[in-house]
Amino acid sequence: MEPLSSLHLLAEAVRNAGADIAPTYQEYIQLAFAIATDCGEAGRHDFLSLCSLSSKYDQRAADKLFSNALKTGRNDVHLGTAFHLAELCGVKIQHEAAPAIGTLGTQSSPLSSTSHTRAREEESASGIEPLSPLPTFDEHLHWPYPLNRIMSCGTSLAQYDVLLLGAITVLGASMGKHVRCSYGGKMMSPCLQTFVVALPASGKGVLSLVRLLAEPIHDEIRGQVDESMACYRREKAKYDTLGKERGKTETPVMPLNKMFLISGNNTGTGILQNLMDSDGTGLICESEADTISTAIGSEYGHWSDTMRKAFDHDRLSYNRRTDHEYREVKKTYLSVLLSGTPSQVKPLIPTAENGLFSRQVFYYMPAIHHWQNQFDRNDSDLEDTFKALGMEWKDKLKTIVMNGIFTLHLTDGQKDEFNRLFSRLFVRSGLANGNEMSSSVARLAINICRIMEVVAMLRAMEQGEITASPYVSPDPHTATDNLKDHIVSRWNLLIASDDFHAVLSLAESLYRHTTHILSFLPNTEVTSRGNADRDALVDSMEEEFTRASFLQKAEAMGIKPETASTWLKRMQKHGLVESVDGKGTYHKPTQRG
Repeated sequence: MEPLSSLHLLAEAVRNAGADIAPTYQEYIQLAFAIATDCGEAGRHDFLSLCSLSSKYDQRAADKLFSNALKTGRNDVHLGTAFHLAELCGVKIQHEAAPAIGTLGTQSSPLSSTSHTRAREEESASGIEPLSPLPTFDEHLHWPYPLNRIMSCGTSLAQYDVLLLGAITVLGASMGKHVRCSYGGKMMSPCLQTFVVALPASGKGVLSLVRLLAEPIHDEIRGQVDESMACYRREKAKYDTLGKERGKTETPVMPLNKMFLISGNNTGTGILQNLMDSDGTGLICESEADTISTAIGSEYGHWSDTMRKAFDHDRLSYNRRTDHEYREVKKTYLSVLLSGTPSQVKPLIPTAENGLFSRQVFYYMPAIHHWQNQFDRNDSDLEDTFKALGMEWKDKLKTIVMNGIFTLHLTDGQKDEFNRLFSRLFVRSGLANGNEMSSSVARLAINICRIMEVVAMLRAMEQGEITASPYVSPDPHTATDNLKDHIVSRWNLLIASDDFHAVLSLAESLYRHTTHILSFLPNTEVTSRGNADRDALVDSMEEEFTRASFLQKAEAMGIKPETASTWLKRMQKHGLVESVDGKGTYHKPTQRG
Protein backbone atom coordinates (compact mmCIF):
# COMPACT_ATOMS: atom_id res chain seq x y z
CA MET A 1 0.00 0.00 0.00
CA GLU A 2 1.14 3.53 -0.74
CA PRO A 3 2.62 5.30 2.31
CA LEU A 4 0.14 8.19 2.09
CA SER A 5 -2.87 5.85 1.99
CA SER A 6 -1.47 3.94 4.96
CA LEU A 7 -0.99 7.21 6.83
CA HIS A 8 -4.63 8.18 6.19
CA LEU A 9 -5.80 4.88 7.67
CA LEU A 10 -3.52 5.28 10.67
CA ALA A 11 -4.76 8.83 11.34
CA GLU A 12 -8.36 7.65 11.12
CA ALA A 13 -7.74 4.78 13.54
CA VAL A 14 -5.87 6.93 16.08
CA ARG A 15 -8.52 9.66 15.87
CA ASN A 16 -11.33 7.18 16.51
CA ALA A 17 -9.42 5.67 19.43
CA GLY A 18 -8.71 9.13 20.88
CA ALA A 19 -5.08 8.07 21.50
CA ASP A 20 -2.16 10.44 22.13
CA ILE A 21 0.63 8.61 20.31
CA ALA A 22 3.24 11.33 20.86
CA PRO A 23 2.98 12.20 24.57
CA THR A 24 6.63 13.37 24.90
CA TYR A 25 8.78 15.72 22.83
CA GLN A 26 11.01 12.86 21.68
CA GLU A 27 8.07 10.94 20.19
CA TYR A 28 6.70 14.17 18.76
CA ILE A 29 9.96 14.73 16.83
CA GLN A 30 10.07 11.10 15.64
CA LEU A 31 6.52 11.32 14.36
CA ALA A 32 7.28 14.47 12.34
CA PHE A 33 10.37 12.96 10.67
CA ALA A 34 8.65 9.62 10.04
CA ILE A 35 5.77 11.24 8.15
CA ALA A 36 7.92 13.85 6.40
CA THR A 37 10.36 11.20 5.12
CA ASP A 38 7.84 8.90 3.47
CA CYS A 39 4.88 11.20 2.71
CA GLY A 40 6.39 14.65 2.22
CA GLU A 41 4.18 17.74 2.24
CA ALA A 42 1.10 15.59 1.56
CA GLY A 43 1.41 14.15 5.08
CA ARG A 44 1.16 17.50 6.88
CA HIS A 45 -2.61 17.35 7.47
CA ASP A 46 -2.47 13.86 9.01
CA PHE A 47 0.53 14.84 11.14
CA LEU A 48 -1.41 17.79 12.59
CA SER A 49 -4.43 15.54 13.10
CA LEU A 50 -2.33 13.00 15.05
CA CYS A 51 -0.71 15.73 17.16
CA SER A 52 -4.06 17.40 17.93
CA LEU A 53 -4.99 14.59 20.32
CA SER A 54 -2.26 15.73 22.73
CA SER A 55 -3.18 18.08 25.58
CA LYS A 56 -0.01 20.05 24.71
CA TYR A 57 -1.01 20.58 21.07
CA ASP A 58 -0.05 23.90 19.51
CA GLN A 59 -0.97 24.04 15.83
CA ARG A 60 1.52 26.78 14.98
CA ALA A 61 4.41 24.95 16.68
CA ALA A 62 3.41 21.63 15.08
CA ASP A 63 3.25 23.28 11.66
CA LYS A 64 6.71 24.76 12.14
CA LEU A 65 8.16 21.45 13.32
CA PHE A 66 6.84 19.62 10.26
CA SER A 67 8.26 22.28 7.93
CA ASN A 68 11.67 21.86 9.58
CA ALA A 69 11.40 18.07 9.24
CA LEU A 70 10.76 18.48 5.51
CA LYS A 71 13.82 20.71 5.12
CA THR A 72 16.36 18.76 7.19
CA GLY A 73 15.08 15.21 6.72
CA ARG A 74 16.18 12.01 8.51
CA ASN A 75 16.34 9.09 6.14
CA ASP A 76 16.74 6.63 9.03
CA VAL A 77 13.23 7.33 10.39
CA HIS A 78 10.32 6.05 8.32
CA LEU A 79 6.56 5.69 8.54
CA GLY A 80 6.88 2.43 10.44
CA THR A 81 7.77 4.57 13.46
CA ALA A 82 4.33 6.15 13.43
CA PHE A 83 2.67 2.73 13.41
CA HIS A 84 4.93 1.60 16.25
CA LEU A 85 3.94 4.63 18.34
CA ALA A 86 0.26 3.86 17.65
CA GLU A 87 0.66 0.25 18.74
CA LEU A 88 2.28 1.35 21.99
CA CYS A 89 -1.02 3.15 22.72
CA GLY A 90 -3.11 0.09 21.89
CA VAL A 91 -4.09 1.10 18.35
CA LYS A 92 -3.35 -1.98 16.25
CA ILE A 93 -3.81 -1.76 12.52
CA GLN A 94 -4.88 -4.81 10.54
CA HIS A 95 -2.54 -5.56 7.65
CA GLU A 96 -1.72 -7.99 4.88
CA ALA A 97 2.04 -7.59 4.67
CA ALA A 98 4.71 -5.70 6.56
CA PRO A 99 6.87 -3.06 4.90
CA ALA A 100 10.62 -3.23 4.83
CA ILE A 101 11.09 0.18 6.36
CA GLY A 102 10.51 -0.43 10.04
CA THR A 103 12.50 1.58 12.59
CA LEU A 104 12.93 1.86 16.30
CA GLY A 105 13.79 -1.80 16.59
CA THR A 106 10.64 -2.90 14.76
CA GLN A 107 11.93 -4.88 11.82
CA SER A 108 8.71 -4.49 9.95
CA SER A 109 6.08 -2.28 11.54
CA PRO A 110 2.73 -3.18 10.03
CA LEU A 111 0.87 -1.00 7.61
CA SER A 112 -2.85 -1.28 7.23
CA SER A 113 -4.42 -2.53 4.03
CA THR A 114 -7.99 -1.96 5.22
CA SER A 115 -9.66 0.76 7.27
CA HIS A 116 -9.09 0.17 10.95
CA THR A 117 -12.37 1.84 11.72
CA ARG A 118 -14.28 -0.36 9.32
CA ALA A 119 -12.53 -3.51 10.53
CA ARG A 120 -13.20 -2.68 14.12
CA GLU A 121 -16.86 -1.94 13.48
CA GLU A 122 -17.33 -5.13 11.49
CA GLU A 123 -15.53 -7.15 14.13
CA SER A 124 -17.44 -5.74 17.08
CA ALA A 125 -20.84 -4.96 15.59
CA SER A 126 -22.32 -8.00 17.28
CA GLY A 127 -20.90 -6.83 20.63
CA ILE A 128 -22.13 -3.30 20.13
CA GLU A 129 -25.73 -4.37 19.70
CA PRO A 130 -27.46 -5.17 23.03
CA LEU A 131 -28.60 -8.74 23.60
CA SER A 132 -32.11 -7.49 24.38
CA PRO A 133 -33.50 -4.97 21.83
CA LEU A 134 -33.65 -1.47 23.24
CA PRO A 135 -37.17 -0.04 23.56
CA THR A 136 -38.64 2.49 21.14
CA PHE A 137 -41.19 5.15 22.04
CA ASP A 138 -44.90 4.41 21.85
CA GLU A 139 -45.76 5.02 18.17
CA HIS A 140 -49.43 5.66 18.99
CA LEU A 141 -48.85 8.81 21.02
CA HIS A 142 -50.38 11.96 19.58
CA TRP A 143 -47.84 14.77 19.74
CA PRO A 144 -48.70 18.43 19.03
CA TYR A 145 -48.07 20.04 15.67
CA PRO A 146 -45.47 20.13 14.12
CA LEU A 147 -43.95 17.11 15.91
CA ASN A 148 -46.34 14.58 14.37
CA ARG A 149 -45.69 16.05 10.91
CA ILE A 150 -41.93 15.80 11.38
CA MET A 151 -42.08 12.23 12.69
CA SER A 152 -44.13 11.13 9.67
CA CYS A 153 -41.01 11.66 7.53
CA GLY A 154 -39.35 8.65 9.17
CA THR A 155 -39.45 5.11 7.82
CA SER A 156 -38.91 3.09 11.00
CA LEU A 157 -39.74 3.25 14.70
CA ALA A 158 -36.16 4.30 15.48
CA GLN A 159 -36.32 7.09 12.89
CA TYR A 160 -39.62 8.31 14.36
CA ASP A 161 -37.87 8.51 17.74
CA VAL A 162 -34.78 10.39 16.59
CA LEU A 163 -36.87 12.81 14.53
CA LEU A 164 -38.96 13.49 17.63
CA LEU A 165 -35.90 14.05 19.84
CA GLY A 166 -34.15 16.08 17.15
CA ALA A 167 -37.17 18.32 16.55
CA ILE A 168 -37.70 18.91 20.29
CA THR A 169 -34.00 19.78 20.66
CA VAL A 170 -34.05 22.29 17.79
CA LEU A 171 -37.40 23.88 18.66
CA GLY A 172 -36.48 24.01 22.34
CA ALA A 173 -33.17 25.68 21.48
CA SER A 174 -35.01 28.44 19.62
CA MET A 175 -37.38 29.03 22.56
CA GLY A 176 -34.34 29.61 24.78
CA LYS A 177 -34.89 31.90 27.75
CA HIS A 178 -38.56 32.57 26.87
CA VAL A 179 -39.80 29.20 28.20
CA ARG A 180 -38.79 27.72 31.54
CA CYS A 181 -39.68 25.50 34.49
CA SER A 182 -38.58 25.63 38.11
CA TYR A 183 -36.68 22.48 39.06
CA GLY A 184 -34.44 22.07 42.09
CA GLY A 185 -34.75 25.76 42.94
CA LYS A 186 -33.49 26.81 39.52
CA MET A 187 -35.23 27.93 36.33
CA MET A 188 -34.50 25.46 33.55
CA SER A 189 -35.10 26.38 29.92
CA PRO A 190 -35.61 23.77 27.14
CA CYS A 191 -31.94 23.50 26.14
CA LEU A 192 -31.09 19.84 25.49
CA GLN A 193 -27.85 18.07 24.61
CA THR A 194 -28.95 15.15 22.43
CA PHE A 195 -26.60 12.48 21.08
CA VAL A 196 -27.87 9.86 18.61
CA VAL A 197 -25.51 6.89 18.26
CA ALA A 198 -25.68 4.29 15.47
CA LEU A 199 -23.52 2.11 13.27
CA PRO A 200 -22.96 3.42 9.73
CA ALA A 201 -25.99 3.22 7.41
CA SER A 202 -28.44 2.80 10.31
CA GLY A 203 -30.66 5.71 9.28
CA LYS A 204 -29.30 8.41 11.59
CA GLY A 205 -28.70 10.69 8.59
CA VAL A 206 -32.34 11.74 8.81
CA LEU A 207 -31.26 14.12 11.59
CA SER A 208 -29.65 16.39 8.99
CA LEU A 209 -33.20 17.34 7.97
CA VAL A 210 -34.03 18.58 11.47
CA ARG A 211 -31.29 21.20 11.20
CA LEU A 212 -33.32 22.86 8.43
CA LEU A 213 -35.93 23.85 11.04
CA ALA A 214 -33.42 26.30 12.54
CA GLU A 215 -31.90 27.69 9.35
CA PRO A 216 -34.54 30.43 8.74
CA ILE A 217 -33.89 31.76 12.27
CA HIS A 218 -30.14 31.62 11.70
CA ASP A 219 -30.38 33.22 8.25
CA GLU A 220 -32.46 36.12 9.58
CA ILE A 221 -29.89 36.81 12.31
CA ARG A 222 -27.01 36.59 9.82
CA GLY A 223 -28.84 38.97 7.48
CA GLN A 224 -29.09 41.52 10.29
CA VAL A 225 -25.37 41.06 11.04
CA ASP A 226 -24.50 41.63 7.37
CA GLU A 227 -26.52 44.88 7.33
CA SER A 228 -24.87 46.07 10.55
CA MET A 229 -21.43 45.22 9.17
CA ALA A 230 -22.11 47.13 5.96
CA CYS A 231 -23.21 50.15 8.00
CA TYR A 232 -20.13 49.82 10.21
CA ARG A 233 -17.78 49.72 7.21
CA ARG A 234 -19.34 52.90 5.79
CA GLU A 235 -19.04 54.69 9.12
CA LYS A 236 -15.50 53.42 9.60
CA ALA A 237 -14.47 54.64 6.15
CA LYS A 238 -15.86 58.11 6.91
CA TYR A 239 -14.13 58.10 10.29
CA ASP A 240 -10.78 57.21 8.71
CA THR A 241 -10.97 60.26 6.41
CA LEU A 242 -11.53 62.74 9.24
CA GLY A 243 -7.87 63.21 10.08
CA LYS A 244 -7.45 65.55 13.08
CA GLU A 245 -11.23 65.74 13.54
CA ARG A 246 -11.34 62.16 14.78
CA GLY A 247 -10.88 63.27 18.35
CA LYS A 248 -14.27 65.00 18.25
CA THR A 249 -16.08 61.92 16.90
CA GLU A 250 -16.84 58.57 18.52
CA THR A 251 -15.02 55.62 17.01
CA PRO A 252 -17.44 53.28 15.17
CA VAL A 253 -17.92 50.03 17.04
CA MET A 254 -17.87 46.76 15.11
CA PRO A 255 -21.17 44.89 15.60
CA LEU A 256 -21.26 41.54 17.37
CA ASN A 257 -20.94 38.46 15.16
CA LYS A 258 -24.32 37.01 16.16
CA MET A 259 -25.61 33.65 14.97
CA PHE A 260 -27.97 30.88 16.02
CA LEU A 261 -26.34 27.82 14.44
CA ILE A 262 -22.82 27.49 15.86
CA SER A 263 -20.37 25.43 13.81
CA GLY A 264 -19.03 22.27 15.43
CA ASN A 265 -15.87 22.64 13.32
CA ASN A 266 -14.65 25.10 15.91
CA THR A 267 -12.34 25.50 18.86
CA GLY A 268 -13.46 25.50 22.47
CA THR A 269 -12.60 29.20 22.65
CA GLY A 270 -14.37 29.82 19.34
CA ILE A 271 -17.60 28.32 20.70
CA LEU A 272 -17.30 30.59 23.74
CA GLN A 273 -16.88 33.65 21.49
CA ASN A 274 -19.86 32.68 19.33
CA LEU A 275 -22.03 32.23 22.43
CA MET A 276 -21.03 35.56 23.94
CA ASP A 277 -21.66 37.43 20.70
CA SER A 278 -25.13 35.83 20.65
CA ASP A 279 -26.09 36.66 24.26
CA GLY A 280 -25.47 33.09 25.40
CA THR A 281 -27.94 31.46 22.97
CA GLY A 282 -27.12 28.99 20.21
CA LEU A 283 -27.40 25.50 18.74
CA ILE A 284 -24.60 23.15 17.68
CA CYS A 285 -25.96 20.65 15.16
CA GLU A 286 -23.53 18.14 13.63
CA SER A 287 -24.22 14.86 11.87
CA GLU A 288 -20.72 13.48 12.61
CA ALA A 289 -19.54 13.75 16.21
CA ASP A 290 -15.88 13.41 15.21
CA THR A 291 -16.18 16.81 13.49
CA ILE A 292 -16.22 18.29 16.98
CA SER A 293 -13.76 15.91 18.69
CA THR A 294 -11.21 16.52 15.92
CA ALA A 295 -11.75 20.28 15.79
CA ILE A 296 -11.49 20.98 19.51
CA GLY A 297 -8.22 18.97 19.76
CA SER A 298 -6.22 20.09 22.77
CA GLU A 299 -9.00 22.46 23.79
CA TYR A 300 -11.18 19.57 24.93
CA GLY A 301 -11.20 21.06 28.44
CA HIS A 302 -12.87 24.20 27.10
CA TRP A 303 -15.50 22.14 25.29
CA SER A 304 -16.31 19.91 28.26
CA ASP A 305 -16.47 22.83 30.69
CA THR A 306 -18.69 24.86 28.34
CA MET A 307 -21.11 21.95 27.83
CA ARG A 308 -21.39 21.21 31.54
CA LYS A 309 -22.00 24.86 32.45
CA ALA A 310 -24.42 25.35 29.56
CA PHE A 311 -26.57 22.47 30.82
CA ASP A 312 -27.17 24.42 34.05
CA HIS A 313 -27.40 27.84 32.31
CA ASP A 314 -24.34 28.95 34.26
CA ARG A 315 -22.12 31.97 33.64
CA LEU A 316 -19.39 31.66 31.00
CA SER A 317 -16.33 33.88 30.78
CA TYR A 318 -12.83 34.09 29.37
CA ASN A 319 -9.84 36.42 29.16
CA ARG A 320 -8.15 37.23 25.85
CA ARG A 321 -4.44 37.62 26.46
CA THR A 322 -3.79 39.49 23.23
CA ASP A 323 -5.77 42.60 24.13
CA HIS A 324 -6.49 41.87 27.83
CA GLU A 325 -10.21 41.74 27.08
CA TYR A 326 -12.51 40.10 29.64
CA ARG A 327 -15.82 38.81 28.34
CA GLU A 328 -18.67 37.03 30.06
CA VAL A 329 -22.28 36.03 29.62
CA LYS A 330 -24.32 35.64 32.80
CA LYS A 331 -26.74 32.98 31.49
CA THR A 332 -26.09 30.36 28.83
CA TYR A 333 -28.78 28.81 26.63
CA LEU A 334 -26.81 26.44 24.43
CA SER A 335 -28.35 23.32 22.88
CA VAL A 336 -26.51 20.49 21.12
CA LEU A 337 -27.73 17.90 18.60
CA LEU A 338 -25.15 15.33 17.53
CA SER A 339 -25.09 11.99 15.81
CA GLY A 340 -22.21 9.58 15.41
CA THR A 341 -21.03 6.00 15.42
CA PRO A 342 -20.23 4.06 18.63
CA SER A 343 -16.50 4.64 18.01
CA GLN A 344 -17.12 8.42 18.02
CA VAL A 345 -18.56 8.47 21.56
CA LYS A 346 -15.36 7.97 23.53
CA PRO A 347 -13.25 10.71 21.82
CA LEU A 348 -15.96 13.23 22.68
CA ILE A 349 -16.94 11.81 26.08
CA PRO A 350 -13.91 9.81 27.34
CA THR A 351 -15.43 8.80 30.67
CA ALA A 352 -18.73 8.74 32.52
CA GLU A 353 -17.11 10.40 35.53
CA ASN A 354 -16.65 14.06 34.49
CA GLY A 355 -20.36 14.95 34.31
CA LEU A 356 -20.63 15.43 30.56
CA PHE A 357 -21.98 11.91 29.99
CA SER A 358 -24.85 12.30 32.47
CA ARG A 359 -26.04 15.53 30.82
CA GLN A 360 -26.67 13.93 27.41
CA VAL A 361 -29.95 12.61 26.08
CA PHE A 362 -28.71 9.43 24.38
CA TYR A 363 -30.51 7.34 21.79
CA TYR A 364 -29.03 4.23 20.20
CA MET A 365 -30.36 3.29 16.77
CA PRO A 366 -30.26 -0.43 15.99
CA ALA A 367 -28.42 -1.72 12.95
CA ILE A 368 -30.41 -2.22 9.74
CA HIS A 369 -30.35 -5.87 8.64
CA HIS A 370 -32.57 -5.73 5.55
CA TRP A 371 -32.90 -3.63 2.43
CA GLN A 372 -35.34 -0.71 2.56
CA ASN A 373 -37.13 0.60 -0.51
CA GLN A 374 -36.12 4.22 -1.12
CA PHE A 375 -38.64 4.86 -3.92
CA ASP A 376 -41.84 4.94 -1.91
CA ARG A 377 -42.05 8.65 -1.03
CA ASN A 378 -43.97 9.81 -4.13
CA ASP A 379 -40.92 11.73 -5.37
CA SER A 380 -41.24 14.12 -2.42
CA ASP A 381 -38.32 16.33 -1.42
CA LEU A 382 -38.02 16.16 2.37
CA GLU A 383 -35.67 19.12 2.38
CA ASP A 384 -38.42 21.30 0.96
CA THR A 385 -40.80 19.98 3.62
CA PHE A 386 -38.46 20.84 6.46
CA LYS A 387 -37.54 24.23 4.98
CA ALA A 388 -41.23 25.12 4.84
CA LEU A 389 -41.72 23.94 8.44
CA GLY A 390 -38.71 26.04 9.44
CA MET A 391 -40.16 29.20 7.86
CA GLU A 392 -43.48 28.51 9.57
CA TRP A 393 -41.76 28.01 12.93
CA LYS A 394 -39.74 31.23 12.59
CA ASP A 395 -42.98 33.21 12.36
CA LYS A 396 -44.59 31.35 15.28
CA LEU A 397 -41.52 31.86 17.43
CA LYS A 398 -41.93 35.63 17.14
CA THR A 399 -45.26 35.39 18.98
CA ILE A 400 -43.53 33.61 21.88
CA VAL A 401 -40.82 36.25 22.08
CA MET A 402 -43.31 39.14 21.85
CA ASN A 403 -45.42 37.80 24.73
CA GLY A 404 -42.52 37.53 27.20
CA ILE A 405 -41.72 34.52 29.41
CA PHE A 406 -43.76 31.33 29.88
CA THR A 407 -43.19 29.26 33.03
CA LEU A 408 -44.37 25.65 33.11
CA HIS A 409 -46.09 24.55 36.33
CA LEU A 410 -46.95 20.92 37.03
CA THR A 411 -49.98 20.08 39.15
CA ASP A 412 -49.46 18.42 42.54
CA GLY A 413 -50.65 15.14 41.06
CA GLN A 414 -48.22 15.40 38.15
CA LYS A 415 -45.36 16.16 40.53
CA ASP A 416 -46.21 13.08 42.64
CA GLU A 417 -46.33 10.85 39.57
CA PHE A 418 -43.07 12.31 38.26
CA ASN A 419 -41.33 11.69 41.59
CA ARG A 420 -42.64 8.13 41.89
CA LEU A 421 -41.33 7.20 38.46
CA PHE A 422 -37.86 8.62 38.98
CA SER A 423 -37.62 7.20 42.50
CA ARG A 424 -38.22 3.71 41.05
CA LEU A 425 -35.76 4.40 38.23
CA PHE A 426 -33.13 5.56 40.72
CA VAL A 427 -33.42 2.37 42.78
CA ARG A 428 -33.39 0.25 39.65
CA SER A 429 -30.26 1.96 38.30
CA GLY A 430 -28.48 1.11 41.53
CA LEU A 431 -29.48 -2.54 41.23
CA ALA A 432 -28.16 -2.85 37.69
CA ASN A 433 -25.27 -0.41 37.53
CA GLY A 434 -24.25 0.62 41.04
CA ASN A 435 -23.42 4.32 41.23
CA GLU A 436 -22.46 4.75 37.58
CA MET A 437 -25.95 5.78 36.47
CA SER A 438 -27.11 7.78 39.50
CA SER A 439 -26.21 11.19 38.07
CA SER A 440 -27.63 10.19 34.67
CA VAL A 441 -31.00 9.39 36.23
CA ALA A 442 -30.96 12.67 38.17
CA ARG A 443 -30.26 14.69 35.03
CA LEU A 444 -32.63 12.65 32.90
CA ALA A 445 -35.35 14.02 35.17
CA ILE A 446 -34.24 17.56 34.27
CA ASN A 447 -34.25 16.71 30.58
CA ILE A 448 -37.74 15.21 30.81
CA CYS A 449 -38.91 18.52 32.34
CA ARG A 450 -37.31 20.36 29.43
CA ILE A 451 -39.09 18.15 26.90
CA MET A 452 -42.36 18.85 28.74
CA GLU A 453 -41.74 22.59 28.33
CA VAL A 454 -41.45 22.24 24.54
CA VAL A 455 -44.46 19.94 24.20
CA ALA A 456 -46.63 22.12 26.45
CA MET A 457 -45.68 25.24 24.49
CA LEU A 458 -46.42 23.62 21.13
CA ARG A 459 -49.79 22.36 22.40
CA ALA A 460 -50.71 25.87 23.59
CA MET A 461 -49.85 27.24 20.14
CA GLU A 462 -52.23 24.82 18.40
CA GLN A 463 -55.16 27.00 19.49
CA GLY A 464 -53.96 29.98 17.46
CA GLU A 465 -53.29 32.88 19.80
CA ILE A 466 -51.05 31.59 22.60
CA THR A 467 -52.48 33.74 25.32
CA ALA A 468 -56.01 32.50 24.50
CA SER A 469 -55.01 28.88 25.11
CA PRO A 470 -56.66 27.14 28.10
CA TYR A 471 -53.13 26.05 29.12
CA VAL A 472 -51.86 29.65 29.44
CA SER A 473 -52.76 32.25 32.04
CA PRO A 474 -51.19 35.51 33.31
CA ASP A 475 -48.74 35.20 36.16
CA PRO A 476 -50.76 35.77 39.38
CA HIS A 477 -48.28 38.45 40.47
CA THR A 478 -49.12 40.63 37.46
CA ALA A 479 -50.34 44.07 38.52
CA THR A 480 -54.12 44.64 38.20
CA ASP A 481 -53.63 47.74 36.03
CA ASN A 482 -51.43 45.74 33.65
CA LEU A 483 -54.09 43.07 33.38
CA LYS A 484 -56.72 45.69 32.52
CA ASP A 485 -54.45 47.19 29.87
CA HIS A 486 -53.44 43.73 28.56
CA ILE A 487 -49.80 44.39 29.37
CA VAL A 488 -48.56 41.00 30.51
CA SER A 489 -44.98 39.76 30.16
CA ARG A 490 -45.10 36.75 32.51
CA TRP A 491 -47.33 33.74 31.85
CA ASN A 492 -48.09 30.46 33.59
CA LEU A 493 -48.03 27.41 31.36
CA LEU A 494 -49.74 24.06 32.04
CA ILE A 495 -49.20 20.74 30.29
CA ALA A 496 -52.19 18.64 29.27
CA SER A 497 -52.53 15.31 31.05
CA ASP A 498 -52.05 13.26 27.85
CA ASP A 499 -48.93 15.24 26.93
CA PHE A 500 -47.55 14.87 30.46
CA HIS A 501 -47.91 11.09 30.36
CA ALA A 502 -46.54 10.93 26.80
CA VAL A 503 -43.35 12.74 27.79
CA LEU A 504 -43.03 10.81 31.05
CA SER A 505 -43.21 7.55 29.09
CA LEU A 506 -40.00 8.53 27.29
CA ALA A 507 -37.98 8.27 30.52
CA GLU A 508 -37.90 4.46 30.59
CA SER A 509 -36.65 4.18 27.01
CA LEU A 510 -34.09 6.97 27.32
CA TYR A 511 -32.73 5.43 30.52
CA ARG A 512 -32.27 2.05 28.79
CA HIS A 513 -30.52 3.68 25.82
CA THR A 514 -28.18 5.57 28.16
CA THR A 515 -27.20 2.40 30.03
CA HIS A 516 -26.25 0.85 26.70
CA ILE A 517 -24.09 3.82 25.67
CA LEU A 518 -22.39 3.55 29.07
CA SER A 519 -21.03 0.18 27.97
CA PHE A 520 -18.92 1.94 25.29
CA LEU A 521 -16.92 3.85 27.92
CA PRO A 522 -14.17 2.66 30.27
CA ASN A 523 -15.57 0.91 33.32
CA THR A 524 -15.45 2.56 36.72
CA GLU A 525 -17.36 0.45 39.21
CA VAL A 526 -18.66 -2.43 37.12
CA THR A 527 -17.52 -4.24 34.01
CA SER A 528 -18.12 -2.22 30.89
CA ARG A 529 -19.97 -4.82 28.83
CA GLY A 530 -23.70 -5.31 29.00
CA ASN A 531 -25.05 -2.49 31.13
CA ALA A 532 -28.33 -2.39 29.22
CA ASP A 533 -28.60 -6.17 29.27
CA ARG A 534 -27.88 -6.29 32.99
CA ASP A 535 -30.54 -3.67 33.60
CA ALA A 536 -33.10 -5.52 31.50
CA LEU A 537 -32.34 -8.76 33.39
CA VAL A 538 -32.63 -7.21 36.87
CA ASP A 539 -35.82 -5.35 35.94
CA SER A 540 -37.44 -8.54 34.65
CA MET A 541 -37.08 -10.29 38.03
CA GLU A 542 -39.75 -10.22 40.74
CA GLU A 543 -39.13 -8.35 43.98
CA GLU A 544 -38.10 -11.71 45.44
CA PHE A 545 -36.39 -14.27 43.22
CA THR A 546 -34.13 -17.30 43.33
CA ARG A 547 -30.68 -17.79 41.89
CA ALA A 548 -32.05 -20.52 39.65
CA SER A 549 -34.77 -18.27 38.18
CA PHE A 550 -32.18 -15.51 37.70
CA LEU A 551 -29.87 -17.79 35.71
CA GLN A 552 -32.80 -19.25 33.76
CA LYS A 553 -33.99 -15.78 32.74
CA ALA A 554 -30.42 -14.81 31.81
CA GLU A 555 -30.07 -17.84 29.55
CA ALA A 556 -33.37 -16.99 27.85
CA MET A 557 -31.99 -13.49 27.13
CA GLY A 558 -28.77 -14.89 25.65
CA ILE A 559 -26.59 -14.03 28.65
CA LYS A 560 -24.03 -16.64 29.67
CA PRO A 561 -24.71 -18.29 33.08
CA GLU A 562 -21.23 -17.46 34.39
CA THR A 563 -21.72 -13.80 33.43
CA ALA A 564 -25.09 -13.63 35.17
CA SER A 565 -23.66 -15.37 38.22
CA THR A 566 -20.87 -12.77 38.41
CA TRP A 567 -23.41 -9.95 38.19
CA LEU A 568 -25.47 -11.49 41.01
CA LYS A 569 -22.42 -11.84 43.28
CA ARG A 570 -21.32 -8.27 42.59
CA MET A 571 -24.78 -6.87 43.27
CA GLN A 572 -24.99 -8.74 46.57
CA LYS A 573 -21.53 -7.52 47.54
CA HIS A 574 -22.57 -3.90 47.03
CA GLY A 575 -25.89 -4.33 48.82
CA LEU A 576 -27.89 -3.96 45.63
CA VAL A 577 -29.71 -7.26 46.28
CA GLU A 578 -30.11 -8.99 49.62
CA SER A 579 -29.97 -12.68 50.44
CA VAL A 580 -33.18 -13.78 52.18
CA ASP A 581 -32.22 -17.19 53.50
CA GLY A 582 -28.61 -17.75 52.48
CA LYS A 583 -29.83 -20.60 50.25
CA GLY A 584 -30.21 -18.84 46.92
CA THR A 585 -33.25 -16.62 47.49
CA TYR A 586 -32.79 -12.86 46.96
CA HIS A 587 -34.79 -9.68 47.48
CA LYS A 588 -34.56 -6.28 45.82
CA PRO A 589 -34.16 -3.52 48.44
CA THR A 590 -36.75 -0.78 48.31
CA GLN A 591 -34.19 1.95 48.99
CA ARG A 592 -30.64 2.58 47.89
CA GLY A 593 -28.05 1.66 50.45
